[in-house]
Amino acid sequence: MSQTILVVDDEPQIVRLLKAYLEAAGFRVVTAADGYDALRVVRQESPDLIVLDLLMPRVDGLEFTRRLRRDHDTPIIMLTARVEETDRIVGLELGADDYVTKPFSPREIVARVRAVLRRTQSAPPPTPLLRVGDLSLDRSAHLVTRSGATVNLTPTEYALLETLMSAPGRVFSRAELLEAAQGVAFEAYERTVDAHIKNLRRKLEPEPAQPRYILTVRGVGYRLNPKPW
Repeated sequence: MSQTILVVDDEPQIVRLLKAYLEAAGFRVVTAADGYDALRVVRQESPDLIVLDLLMPRVDGLEFTRRLRRDHDTPIIMLTARVEETDRIVGLELGADDYVTKPFSPREIVARVRAVLRRTQSAPPPTPLLRVGDLSLDRSAHLVTRSGATVNLTPTEYALLETLMSAPGRVFSRAELLEAAQGVAFEAYERTVDAHIKNLRRKLEPEPAQPRYILTVRGVGYRLNPKPW
């Protein structure tokens, strides 16, 4: 059965272009013209991934993401015509998994969609349970807990934490983390890892400003503290 992609954009020509390329790649595509309609489509269609424009009437991409993340962890690739880094970082902090700046190549969108779906829907590795201190990651259940309490993560946050927990103490560069999380490692996108790490710290750390789990290695990247006490 084909995986369903929801394309949300108020520009009909972009919707038609992405729909044609994604369908040619074997996906089933549903569409919406703004965030308000997209929320309805999500309830009706339960898409496997959402390609989402940032600037739209009524409910824009940021507000849509904020509302969606209350109940769903559906992967989101955000499209933005804005060039300011802060706009992209806000989207990532709200829970978007990736972003692409307009104008874009539709082939790149197809590649990004495949990469995100690959990492979010791949079979679990043979070792199902990772533990570091009071932090647990159950790969078979796709579940993260801290002190027994469930921690709700987006697919990208989960992939980053899984990578860090797979080798406690090892320093991972931003490029390595991006490759593990998204299947791509373009220098221009490496700084987006910082936004996802900020989200992880907010969800995992008792004091995010003074992290004890995910530690920064200046000029290199991040590592998971093997003894976070």
